[in-house]
Amino acid sequence: MELKFLQILWERGPSAVKEVHAQLNRREEYTYTGTLRMLQVMLEKGLVIRDESQRSHVYAAAHSRAAMEGGLVADLTERLFGGSAAALVLAALRSGQVSLEEKARIREALGKERR
Repeated sequence: MELKFLQILWERGPSAVKEVHAQLNRREEYTYTGTLRMLQVMLEKGLVIRDESQRSHVYAAAHSRAAMEGGLVADLTERLFGGSAAALVLAALRSGQVSLEEKARIREALGKERR
C-alpha cells in the first residue's frame, strides 16, 4: 500500500494531502482521514518528508524512485533468492509477466554489460 502513495509522490512531486487523496480515489476508494493517517505513518517510518511551512502540509518522497527500487531489489534478492540476482531475473522471466519489448530491453542491457 505504501508504494501506491510513493508512486503518486514520485509522479506529482511534493503534494498536499488533498492532492494525494484525489489521485488515490482515481484508482481506489480511500477516505481523506485514511490518506492522512497513512502519510503520517510513512513519515514516522522515514518514507516521506513533510513541509510544514505552508497552511496545508506538503508531503514528498524521502528517497528517489531509483534509490527505493535499488533497496527493494537488493532486499528481495537477498531474502527470497539467497543473494542470487540470476535467480531473481530467471523467476521474473518464468512468471510470464515479461513482454517481448521488455525482453529486448533486457538483452540490450546485457549486451552493454558485456562490452
